[in-house]
Amino acid sequence: MLYQPLVNSLIFLYQILGHNLGLAIIGLTIIIRGLLTPLTAPSLKAAQKMKDLAPEMDKLKKKFGKDKQKLAQAQLELYKKYGINPAAGCLPQILQIIILLALFQAFSQVLKEDGEIIKKLNDLLYGPLKITDAVSIQTRFLYLDLNKPDMIALPFRLNILGFVIDKLPGIFLIGSAVVQFLSSKMMMPTVKAEEKVAKKTVQKEDDMATTMQKQMLYMMPLMTLFIGFNFPSGLVLYWLTFSLFMLGQQLLIKFQEKK
Repeated sequence: MLYQPLVNSLIFLYQILGHNLGLAIIGLTIIIRGLLTPLTAPSLKAAQKMKDLAPEMDKLKKKFGKDKQKLAQAQLELYKKYGINPAAGCLPQILQIIILLALFQAFSQVLKEDGEIIKKLNDLLYGPLKITDAVSIQTRFLYLDLNKPDMIALPFRLNILGFVIDKLPGIFLIGSAVVQFLSSKMMMPTVKAEEKVAKKTVQKEDDMATTMQKQMLYMMPLMTLFIGFNFPSGLVLYWLTFSLFMLGQQLLIKFQEKK
């Protein structure tokens, strides 16, 4: 239901943007993220409100730390008081993931290095968008070949602990990891506050939960870098655009909540 329309949308943008696949990927990512905003904004607002309520949550943990049932009840009452529904974003998030997976598949299909890619694309494309066999998809964007990973070859080789390094991540790949880190960093005050409370509670579950949260803040940017070593840079460009849009939404909501 989604995959074929997204492939057609990407090729349509490619054709009207001067056969620039990089601009087509950026454009389609922005359009999809924009269409998803009514679904994602409520969950981002709820997350920001929950972050602002961290001091109140800390007080509840200190008061009911040994009684999980009373703590849960008190937390629900606090959410109700400030009009927060923690589960409100579940369905939109699931739908968002489905759409983004389909978008990812669409980009992967167009970026395949395959001698029959035009024939396979034409099987998916609607009549006016079909491509002649004499035409090839142009995959150059700035210094990138969108079919290949965003890596910069070194003029020498490094041997570190038995690992030979002859390439370094490129600008777009590093940018994706940095933006991912900044987005995660916005949640750091909440994690630090919960970490302080966890140290004062008897239950070890709190310590484990806050440790996992803290690790995830740094694991996601590292995973972005690791995955980007093998993925076509066109997908890295998609992820960078997606992350920048999401970071912009977070900053906008944060600004609106403070007004």
